[in-house]
Amino acid sequence: MGGVEDDEPPSKRVKVTSVNSGGISNGVSLRQRGCSLSDSMARLLASQGDDEVVGSKGVIKKVELVRVIAEALYSLGYSKSGACLEEESEIPFHAPMVDLFMSQIVEGQWDESVSMLHKIGLTDETIIKLASLVIFEHKFFELLDDGKIMDALKTLRTEITPLCINGERIRELASFILSPSQNLLDGTSSKASKLESRKKLLDKLRELLPPTVIVPEKRLVQLVEQALVLQKDACKFHNSSVGNMSLLSDHQCGRDHIPTQTLQVLQEHNDEVWFLQFSHNGKYLASSSGDRLVIIWEVMLDGQVSLKHRLHGHQKPVSCISWSPDDNQLLTCGVEEVVRRWDVDSGESLHMYEKSGLGLVSCAWAPDGKSIFSGVTDKSIGMWDLEGKELECWRGQRTLRIADLGITSNTKELISVCKETIILLFGWESKSERFIEEEQIITSFSLSEDGKFLLLSLWNEELHLWNIDGCPRLIAKYKGHKRSRYVVQSCFGGLDHAFIASGSEDSQVYIWHRLSGELILTLAGHTGAVNCVSWNPANPHMLASASDDRTIRIWGLSQVNMNYNGRHTNGVHHCNGGT
Repeated sequence: MGGVEDDEPPSKRVKVTSVNSGGISNGVSLRQRGCSLSDSMARLLASQGDDEVVGSKGVIKKVELVRVIAEALYSLGYSKSGACLEEESEIPFHAPMVDLFMSQIVEGQWDESVSMLHKIGLTDETIIKLASLVIFEHKFFELLDDGKIMDALKTLRTEITPLCINGERIRELASFILSPSQNLLDGTSSKASKLESRKKLLDKLRELLPPTVIVPEKRLVQLVEQALVLQKDACKFHNSSVGNMSLLSDHQCGRDHIPTQTLQVLQEHNDEVWFLQFSHNGKYLASSSGDRLVIIWEVMLDGQVSLKHRLHGHQKPVSCISWSPDDNQLLTCGVEEVVRRWDVDSGESLHMYEKSGLGLVSCAWAPDGKSIFSGVTDKSIGMWDLEGKELECWRGQRTLRIADLGITSNTKELISVCKETIILLFGWESKSERFIEEEQIITSFSLSEDGKFLLLSLWNEELHLWNIDGCPRLIAKYKGHKRSRYVVQSCFGGLDHAFIASGSEDSQVYIWHRLSGELILTLAGHTGAVNCVSWNPANPHMLASASDDRTIRIWGLSQVNMNYNGRHTNGVHHCNGGT
């Protein structure tokens, strides 16, 4: 045990709603003035070079803060309060010229609104041209919608074409004249439909024009959301719904949000427990052992885990388990033996997959659940239909005798350890190949549920997190657990995969905060090496660990509550100290 050669892994395991936010309520009046605005309020945007700041850090400009608050008030429907804020602060939400410009858009005064673009503080000619194009295009489509073909043609020739922005777009617009039925507007010329389409035009212009001219829609809400997300991401123990975060206090969670309490010890295996994995829906847990037995456990509504089926049939210890996409079937792979497919409901063996003279070392489901993949001892990877017909066999240095095989549904890539220090990402349809190369021997890996991240366990007792969405890049490292002789498995877990967990040869479970890389907890209880961990994907408060002490431990919260978002759970804790 423990020797590593070119072909061998470590031997163990083998072991206007938006318009109304600007105040437009009737298509003409821009804001309902609950307090009459005095003439002295005419501090226009040109005066917004005011350097007055608020806050202890000296980074928030008072003028911008007031305008953002005013936008929030108008957006929430508090027009009188917004108008009073403008009057009392003498800081206009928008300059009168901008108000007039928005009114012109809503009233369909196209030529006047384009002319106004030069009067509302725009200095970038490119933005002026793009905004003019957007306005004239809308004018063009409204004319077509009203059946005014010649007027639409005139707009195209004399107003849109001279902008010289996009020749291909000019030809596309000309095609609408030949086929008016393709008009991008809704085909009706009612007053209500026109008003609605003009509100959408204002939304486009709001995105195009600088925020100093038109305050972005719901800007204050965006800033508050960003602050909450940053606080959540910085919280080492955050493991509860963001909806439970409060604006009234700084966000903080305690370690009681992490499953650290042993709730059950499962003792049905008669040998070292090598592998375990929760189903995608979190309702089942499958485990395998050196006793050649696979057990399917059921997570009951009260959070208790009970034995459902003992699966007999393998002649060698089982080192790999894979749940079908719908969780109705299970694949199991014996060490250099065969792959078996089981029915979860009945526990019946449905099929056995094998290759003459060779052993299978890993197993995984295709994303559609209609075929399976397996690594082979000759370093190839095979693909079978459910009835056992071999559909493909990719030969060469495709995989080592390591019982990990990953499948990404978005990019349709097979992930395997093709050499001791190299991960292969192979597109089985596109035949593309991507590689991740490490300096240390790779002993195992875990793929995130969304297929965007890959967690590698290395020979030097480090975990490396790679972002494989696009060009692979190393983004984090985790240290602290012990591994010298055996393979130990790691996993993603918690709410939004906020944590990394790993087994360890010192009989403990290690948990890191994924974004910061900080080791936050170690869980003691096992009396032998912890070979594998699995976090319930449907319940961030449930973690399972498998050990050489022949037991499985189910970890949960110290207090028992029910119903985490309608799913299986053993506890729900809220943020900011609430329970």
